[in-house]
Amino acid sequence: MNPKATNLTMKFYLLKIILFLSFSTLLAQEASYEKYLEGIEITDIHGDDGVVWIATRGQGIFKYEPATDNWANFSTNSGNLNHDFFYSLASSKEFIFAGSTDGLFIMSKRSENWQKRKFGKGGQLSNWIRSIAYDKYEDALWIGRFKYLSKYEIRKRRFYDYDLTVDGDIKSNTIISIAVDADSLVWFGTEAGLHRYDKRKDIESEGATTFFDNSLNYFNAEGEKVSVTSILFEQESVWIGLDEFITSDNPDYNIGGLFKYNRKNDWYKFSTRNGLSGNGIYCLEMTGKYIWAGLYQFDRATAEPFGRGIAIIDRVTEKAEMLYFDFLPQTVFTMFYDGKDMWFGTKSGVLRLDLHNDFANFGAIH
Repeated sequence: MNPKATNLTMKFYLLKIILFLSFSTLLAQEASYEKYLEGIEITDIHGDDGVVWIATRGQGIFKYEPATDNWANFSTNSGNLNHDFFYSLASSKEFIFAGSTDGLFIMSKRSENWQKRKFGKGGQLSNWIRSIAYDKYEDALWIGRFKYLSKYEIRKRRFYDYDLTVDGDIKSNTIISIAVDADSLVWFGTEAGLHRYDKRKDIESEGATTFFDNSLNYFNAEGEKVSVTSILFEQESVWIGLDEFITSDNPDYNIGGLFKYNRKNDWYKFSTRNGLSGNGIYCLEMTGKYIWAGLYQFDRATAEPFGRGIAIIDRVTEKAEMLYFDFLPQTVFTMFYDGKDMWFGTKSGVLRLDLHNDFANFGAIH
């Protein structure tokens, strides 16, 4: 190797690092952001007709109207909701839906009164609802429970329960994430893999669902289990975020990572080996040509996850970079992009970042 060429290459990379660090510092100083609900753990953020809905772990649900800067809280403390622990939000034209540790809550937008629906099949634990998704093509709500999948046909006011268990693995029937893929598909992420449902068929009929775990080279056949936390779509690919759960005794149980699946059988993985600061994925969001990923790492000694910040991945070049802001917490459970601002739900409040100021429209973000 030419020593002179090597030296020039090193200088180039050092200059690139210096410029990036300088830009990051400037961006952090100039970025426009606001903080809300400090000290409260946020589990989900959802936008609906100019209103932002925020689910919390212990403080109920907050409704925020940015146009008027008006806040409202639904909780036991406020006396207008008889539960405080929520994990997921969705909405239709007439209703707000919230998944809790004690069933499904439904609020009429007109009256702002809440009703609760509990599920008998599966026992009390099956009323822990971690994920819900509104299907506008069917005017239906998909409900991911700790045991079983449910579907609520809103106009008929009818609920249906489905058992998605594959090969006797009960974790394949434990729903973590749900995403509606245009008018024909719905994806259900579980603690043992990913179901793809073709809505042109009855869900309980043969061939209606396809299950992706780490067999048949799905997810590159890595790890013992595949636990799917988040699902995001672009036209030709599905982005799939995984849980990390490893111990000293079992270092290959859930090894995590973010996969880009091209809807055939090609799986490209992002991990700590190519740009991420952690292999656990809390959440995903998309802005333009970029995928945003909230990361964590599982501590083998304490058996606890700890946040590792936000990664931004260019969907075209497939290059991943970490986003380092002093004001942005390392633990981000959920994100919501409203077309102008990115909302981060963290372990201690909400952060709202303006992506349309002069600095945020430059470099790794725009």
